[in-house]
Amino acid sequence: MPTEIVFETHSWSEDNDRGIATGWLPGRLSPRGRALAAELGQRRRDDGIAAVFTSDLRRAAETADIAFSGTPIPVLHDWRLRECNYGHRNGMPAAELQDRYLDEPYPGGESWRQAVHRVGRFLDDLPLLWAHQRILVIGHVATRWTLDHRINGVRLEDLINADFAWREGWEYRIADPRDRQDGTLPTQTSAG
Repeated sequence: MPTEIVFETHSWSEDNDRGIATGWLPGRLSPRGRALAAELGQRRRDDGIAAVFTSDLRRAAETADIAFSGTPIPVLHDWRLRECNYGHRNGMPAAELQDRYLDEPYPGGESWRQAVHRVGRFLDDLPLLWAHQRILVIGHVATRWTLDHRINGVRLEDLINADFAWREGWEYRIADPRDRQDGTLPTQTSAG
């Protein structure tokens, strides 16, 4: 049985309302975001989720707290699931952050490729305790790009130019790399 990963973005934030690219700033959910987080919980509480992993940034952690409050499902915070660090541009209007730094880091921050590598280390560690289980990951654009790149083989060059169309979750499956001779993550298509 493969490990199943359900990915959900953090809920709508006050910065989303204002058109701000939050990056590594904490952010805070808007009233709309809190309602969406509650809907996420209703959607996923009885979905066979063994654990929830969330970015430690406030907007993602708050999403997980609202969605899974009062359930026995463990919520684990992991800094590696953070958004790309826009460095000096964290908190700028999103319209002014149109340059995508695929390989060159944002001034004082990281490149998208570095962010995907960072999130990829989370995926590498996942089978240590959570192999063959269904887990939920709450994160950001960098989190989803990592899943699409590492599991589905989508090139970062294609992801950086694609629209990030929101939906109610993406699902991915990965085989346990301990079952492979070379120790690499096999690519499997996502379901959903």
